[in-house]
Parts: sequence; structure tokens; C-alpha cells
Amino acid sequence: MTSWLVASAVGPGIFRDHLQRAGVTHTSAETTHVEEAFGSAMIISLLVALLASVLAALAVTWYFTRRVQRSITAVADSASEIATGRYRSRVPSPGLGGEFDQLAATFNELADRLDNVEITRRRMLADLAHEMRTPLATLDAHLEALEDGVRDLDEATFTILRSSTQRLVRLAQDINAVSQAEEGKLEIDLVATDPRDLVEAASRAAHDRFRAKGVDLVEDIATDATVSVDRERMGQVFGNLLDNALRHTPPGRTVTLACRGIDDKWVEFIVRDSGEGIEPEHLTHVFDRFYRADSARSRHQGGSGIGLTITRALVEAHGGGISADSPGRGRGAKFTVRLPVTGS
Repeated sequence: MTSWLVASAVGPGIFRDHLQRAGVTHTSAETTHVEEAFGSAMIISLLVALLASVLAALAVTWYFTRRVQRSITAVADSASEIATGRYRSRVPSPGLGGEFDQLAATFNELADRLDNVEITRRRMLADLAHEMRTPLATLDAHLEALEDGVRDLDEATFTILRSSTQRLVRLAQDINAVSQAEEGKLEIDLVATDPRDLVEAASRAAHDRFRAKGVDLVEDIATDATVSVDRERMGQVFGNLLDNALRHTPPGRTVTLACRGIDDKWVEFIVRDSGEGIEPEHLTHVFDRFYRADSARSRHQGGSGIGLTITRALVEAHGGGISADSPGRGRGAKFTVRLPVTGS
């Protein structure tokens, strides 16, 4: 309607002006007839053009609407499958432009993460059940033996019962510590500390365990910076890292606890062992709860599978980060803790 009104108002005047410029003279009746002919031709052409445009617009709109609808339907169907627990569902690229491709990629990345979380959750529950089953089975067996009179309530029995209950208590405390740290509820008492003091304290605490296994613990300190840390919590961090290194390093080899400054903004603490090493596919999971590269060996050696998770949570609570690196199986491993320098 707008196009028709504008054309009707403007078109005849422009046509009449061109006739005058061309010097074409007509009688009044002829001029009126010519203008009416021009107006009719213009309106008919305009209506045909508008009809063609509308039909073309409807066709294009229908085509793209169908494509968008199929893409949205695919996303909705995949979302419904994910909502029911089928995290393997993925959305193909709709080919409608960068924004839609980004939407599909983001959705698939979300599905991948949910799938990984579900796998980790299932493994965590299975490992948690296993960790609890062993001490609980020990407690049940010894209590039953006491009831049947097979065992006496002597010091050896007390030691076994106490060891099993302590293992359960330690497991509960570790899980609680991780939860508090990840939720930001862990109390951190920051004190300006010389990194040398942290390294020396960690070495002293672990000295007897290393000597008993025949593994050398070497210190390497190369920084004069100061870090703000909770000394008790950082002692727990280095204790976990050194215990992990000791557990996977055979007798006669060496574990190094090093410290160095980076760009006057960070201090790195490195625990490097010369033991079993970590295969590349396991490096991104070593800080996951209850994750083990070799479940059977880790359980036999006494690892609960949550020490490195606690370590990461504590380091991040200090505003730092931790990473793991290894050339491969049998070539040792390196854990790097990075903490900000005081005042940086």
C-alpha cells in the first residue's frame, strides 16, 4: 500500500515533467489519456513486481525457516536426550552461518563435559564404595570374630580396628576438605612466608618416610621472593605431592623439591621424581577425584585417589595453580605449583 501511494503521488508529476522537457505537446485530452496510460502501466507493473517479491520472500523465508526449524529441532531433541541421561547425543553443524555453527559447537562441548562429569561421577562412586568397603569389611570380620570367640580383644586386634576406622575418618575428612575448598568455604590464614621455609619444612616432615624406602629427597631453592600462604595448608600440599612422588618412585632413585622465581610475579615449586611416570592420556585426569592411572597398583600402595584433588583445591584457594607433566611411562613425573609473589 505504501509503495502504491508513493508511486501514485510522485510518478505522474515526474512523467509530465519529462514530457515538457522533451518538447512533446498534446492536447488536454491527449495529455490526460497519456498520464492515465502511464499511471495504469506503472501500477500494474508495480503490483506484478510486488507480487513477485512477496512470493520470492515467502519462498526464501519458508526455506530458511525450515532449515532453522530443523536445526532447532535437532538441538531440542539432543537436549531432551541429555535430560534423560543420554549424554552421547550430539548436534550436527546446520551450515547456516558462523553463529549457528558456534551454537552447535557450544552445545556439543556442553554435552562432552556433561558426559565426562557423568563418567567421573560413576567412577567416583564406584571408587568411593571400594575405599569404604575394604575397612568396613575388615571391621565387620574382626567384630564377627570377636563375637564368635575366634579372636581375642588384644592389642593387635585394637590396632587393626583402629587402623580401619582411621582410614574411614581420613577419607571423610579428605572429601569434606575438597568440597569446602571448591565451594570457597575453606578458611585460609595468609602469612608472608619465605619459600625456603616451606621447602625445608616439607623436606623435614617427609625425611623419615623417604629414608625408610631408600629414596633420596633433594632440595633446590633459587629465589628470594616472598609468598603469602597458609603454612599449614601448604604443608598439606607439599606433603601430598611428596607422598605421591614417593609412592611411585622405586628405592635407590631421587625425588627433587625445587623452588624458583618467575618474572618477579610468581614462585614455582616443583616436585620431580624419577619413578613410574604418567602416560599422556592420564595427565589431564590426575587431579580428578578418585582417578587412578592404574587402579590396582594405587590401591595396593595405599593411595586413596583424592590427595591430588585436595592439593589442587588448596593451591587454587591461594590464588595459584598446579600442573602435571611427564615424558611418559617409566620416565618420571613433574608437578608444578605456581603461587603469586606477595604484593604482585
